[in-house]
Amino acid sequence: MHKVKVQIRPNEEYITLGVLLKIEGIIQTGGMAKAYLADNPVLVNGEPDNRRGRKLYPGDVVEVEKTLYLIEDAS
Repeated sequence: MHKVKVQIRPNEEYITLGVLLKIEGIIQTGGMAKAYLADNPVLVNGEPDNRRGRKLYPGDVVEVEKTLYLIEDAS
């Protein structure tokens, strides 16, 4: 399984699942997040989650399409 580190921007404490999908190029626009999550399984810390507004904090792990996204602090 491929692993990708994703850093939260400085002065922000979390990133949303929808933003993660967009910045990683999985979807093209934020508006596509709801439809994508309805049709594709996404795991957050090993649990299924389809909420585009799900807050992801440093230490969280998101699995999308056989890729693990490791959420990290910007520091």
